[in-house]
Amino acid sequence: MSIEFFGTGSHKMTTKELFDSAEGVFLDVRSNEENASLALPLTFQARSLHIPLDELPDRYRDIPAEPSVGIFCSAVIRASISYAYLRTKGHANVYVLEGGYAALVEELKPGKLLKQMCQTRSIGKSGKLVMGRRT
Repeated sequence: MSIEFFGTGSHKMTTKELFDSAEGVFLDVRSNEENASLALPLTFQARSLHIPLDELPDRYRDIPAEPSVGIFCSAVIRASISYAYLRTKGHANVYVLEGGYAALVEELKPGKLLKQMCQTRSIGKSGKLVMGRRT
């Protein structure tokens, strides 16, 4: 990685890009206290992992290496630190999620949420939504 690499934004991903990917992982590196106040299970959008930044050295092996991993924190600073750390540990498919809470909330608005729910569910003959499986 070089300054040019960071200058091109190659280390970033939008929340929409993560949610649109089939097997993306949302890595929440906020503190336990922040997570307790506002948990982000993201049931219909992506697999969600909460590993606070200060626990990352002990738990980075819990993060899958293959699918894209979008790293989230409220102001992008901890996500950037986590990104650099995970790259040193061999994780090539990690990205900093751009925009913090504002970008996340934009993707969780009712219309977009309904679309995501419909993509992860199927509608049976009765017209009722039947829960699909998301890995």
